[in-house]
Amino acid sequence: MSWLSNKWARRSTVVLASAALAMGLAACGGGQNGGGASGAKNLVVDSSFDLKTADPNREYETTGSIVAKALYETLLTFQGEDVSKPIDGLASYTMSDDNKVMTLTIKPGHKFSSGNEVTVDDAVFSLQRVQGIKGNPSFLLDGVEVAKTGADTMTLTCAEACPALPYIIPNPALGIVDKKLVEENGGSTDAKDSAEAFLNKTSAGSGPYMLESFDAATQVVFTKNPQYTGPAPAYDRVVLRNVQGPTQKLNVESGDSQVALDLNPDQIAELANADVKVTSDPSRYTIFLLLNQDPAISPITSNPDFLKAVKQGINYQTIVERAGKGSVRPGGIIPSLINGSIPEAQGNQTDVEAAKASLKASGYKGEEVTLNYPNDMPVQGLQFEVIAQAVQAQLKEVGINIKLAPAPVATELDAYRDGKEVIGLWYWGPDFPDPSNYLVFTPGEMVGLRAGWKEGADPAVTQAAQAAQAATDDAMRAGAYGALQDAQNATGPFIPLVQPAQNVAMAKSIQEVPTNPVWTVTLAEIK
Repeated sequence: MSWLSNKWARRSTVVLASAALAMGLAACGGGQNGGGASGAKNLVVDSSFDLKTADPNREYETTGSIVAKALYETLLTFQGEDVSKPIDGLASYTMSDDNKVMTLTIKPGHKFSSGNEVTVDDAVFSLQRVQGIKGNPSFLLDGVEVAKTGADTMTLTCAEACPALPYIIPNPALGIVDKKLVEENGGSTDAKDSAEAFLNKTSAGSGPYMLESFDAATQVVFTKNPQYTGPAPAYDRVVLRNVQGPTQKLNVESGDSQVALDLNPDQIAELANADVKVTSDPSRYTIFLLLNQDPAISPITSNPDFLKAVKQGINYQTIVERAGKGSVRPGGIIPSLINGSIPEAQGNQTDVEAAKASLKASGYKGEEVTLNYPNDMPVQGLQFEVIAQAVQAQLKEVGINIKLAPAPVATELDAYRDGKEVIGLWYWGPDFPDPSNYLVFTPGEMVGLRAGWKEGADPAVTQAAQAAQAATDDAMRAGAYGALQDAQNATGPFIPLVQPAQNVAMAKSIQEVPTNPVWTVTLAEIK
C-alpha cells in the first residue's frame, strides 16, 4: 500500500481492534490442528486490518487483498512470491505485437462455490463491473476496453501500448465473480450495482475458500470450497483476526494463533529464542528521501552540489541494518522484486570526503534544513523515526544540520502532495508489480512534482523515461528501466534508502507461509 499516491483516498484507514477483543476471539479459531467438534483442521492468522469490504471488485486495501485472494480466482496469477512473470489462472493469454491487445482464453473445468461453471461471460462481467461501479480498484482498468470475442475468449484493448497489463490482471481486486449469482443479488456493471452487502455475507467465487463470516473490524472466517479445482488447502477453516502487533507476538508465542503477519523488527528480534519460526524477506516497499528542487521552496536543496553531498553522505548499509533482518537496499527507486530493478552496487555509494567536497562547492553555510516525515505510519512495522535519526546523524558528520520535523500523516500528507516539503522521508508501494508504476518519479509527473521537479527540469531523465515507456519485451524493459534509474540516481532528487522486511512469525507446526508482494499472504497455501 502506498501512502504517497492518490491511494490515500482509495484505501481505507487501518482499524485496529483492542487487544482484549482480539484475545476474546481466539476461541473462534480452534487449535492449530483442529480442536473443533467436527475434527476440522483449523488455522488462526493474526493481522492488523486494513479492510473495508469482502466484495473483490470494490476492495483495494492490504487485508482486502488477502481476503479476495482466498475467495476468488483471477484470470492470471503469480507463482508463489515471484512477480516477475504472470502465469495462467482461470485463463491463458497472449499479447499482440504492439502490446495493445490482450487475448484471454478461459480454461474449462473451473466452478464457483455455487456449482456454476466459470465462463467467459463471468469474466467479462467481473471486469466490466470493476469499471462500472467505479470503486477503489477501478483505476487498474482505466482506458481498457473489455469485450467477449468468442465462446471462451475475450480481449482487453488499450488505446496505447500497455505491456504492464499482464502484471495488473492478477490483482485480487480483479477476481472473477459468479455473474448469475451476483446479478440475482443486485450486481450490475454500472453505478447501480448493489451486490456489496450480499458479498459481505456470501462469497461468489471459485477460489479455495468460501466466506463463513465477515466483520471488517474484528475477523474474517473462511471454510473450504468443495468446488475448488486447484490443490486442496491444508486447513478446513481459517480465522483471520484483527490484532495489534504486540498482541500478535503474545498470541503466536502462546499458541493462541499460528501465524502473525505484522511484527516489527524489535518484536522479531525478541522472538529469536522463542519456540516460534520467523521468515524475513524484502517487502515491496521502497523508503526514500526527496530533496525539493524548487528554489522558491529551498535554494539549498535545489542546489545540485548540495543534493550530491546528501547522496554521498548517507551510510546506506547502516540504514539497512537499522531496518532489521530481511531488509535490503534497492539500487534505484524500483524494489528488487520487480523487473527493471538494479543492484545496490549500481546505486549511489557512501563517500564522506567526497560529500564534504560537494557540500563546500554548494556554498552551504551550515543553515538548518528541515526533514519532514509521518510519525504515525510504520512500514512493515518499521518507524520512520529510526531512519530519520540515522540520516540526521550521518549528514551531521558531513557538515549538514538537519532538523527533524515529525507530524501525523494526516497533517504531513498535504505538504508532501503540494510539493512544500524541503526534505521529505516517505515510502512507495506499487499498485502493480511492473516498473511502469515508477514513471511517476520523473520530471513533471506526480511524485516528481512533489519534489519540485518540474517538466523539462532534467532532459536526460525525461529521455530515459520515454525510452523505458516505449520498451516492449521483458528484457528490453529491464534494460531501459535500469538506465532510467541510473539517470535518476545521478541527478534526480530521490534517494532510495531501504526495502523493509516482510516479517512472518509462525508456530513450529507450520511448515510454510507463502507470501506475495501483491496480496501479502496466500492463506490457502499455508501448510
